[in-house]
Amino acid sequence: MAIAYPHYLASEKPAAVEPLMVSSPSASASASASSRAPVILTQDELKKMAAYKAVEFVQSGMVLGLGTGSTAKHAVDRIAELLKQGKLKNIVGIPTSNMTRDQAVSLGIPLSDLDTHPIVDLAIDGADEVDPEMNLVKGRGGSLLREKMVEAASKKFIVIVDESKLVKHIGGSGLAMPVEIVPFCWKFTLKRLEMLFMEAGCVGKLRLFKDSDKPFITDNGNYIIDLYFKKDMGDLKAASDAILRLAGVVEHGMFLDMATTLIVAGEFGVTLKNKWT
Repeated sequence: MAIAYPHYLASEKPAAVEPLMVSSPSASASASASSRAPVILTQDELKKMAAYKAVEFVQSGMVLGLGTGSTAKHAVDRIAELLKQGKLKNIVGIPTSNMTRDQAVSLGIPLSDLDTHPIVDLAIDGADEVDPEMNLVKGRGGSLLREKMVEAASKKFIVIVDESKLVKHIGGSGLAMPVEIVPFCWKFTLKRLEMLFMEAGCVGKLRLFKDSDKPFITDNGNYIIDLYFKKDMGDLKAASDAILRLAGVVEHGMFLDMATTLIVAGEFGVTLKNKWT
């Protein structure tokens, strides 16, 4: 699942960004930066920092992939704010979910789709996990298929996370790796998914709506099986291919070799990492 436009990336790389240090506002003016205590930021504040840094890459006239989730929401808000201020113009957004579509419409961001704009200049989205090679797990919010379609069509894909999303290996958080499947015979598909990764101690669960016993339904009318791993699943590309070969599987939440830039917000500021540097 290589990104669709690697030739573009080789010739256009984002400029290096120095970490942004966040210091306590109560520190005296004479105190050195190294002696100031860091402000304790909430997770949502960290997400906002990462999102705002990513929006600095947005230029007027771009077709933008608009991500889904609590971190991407801040980026969409910021894009709308800059449009209203006149600092950005002629932006076209391609939303990755009905939720993001509704948010963008409410904020006045012009929208289109991949049929009209098959090449996206820049996509900004969050992630549930990021490994050292910038492979991702996405889809715990349920929008993995549309996210992958839009982000695979993007010349650049900026991933925005807080530092809690960094893992040593995919599945390393112990949380879900989602797989979107058709509803037909979902129990059969779940068992086959578990069997693929028996050695990794894989357990699959049908995702339900919150506080309900009804299956969660994606924007595409499908179910999601959440896979949980006790051990490293091994070769990710082999795992990807094995999952996608199963009849009944629509797509999975591993985004391999797709992110071009990673922006991480942490206690001491924002750091940026480029894939091809």
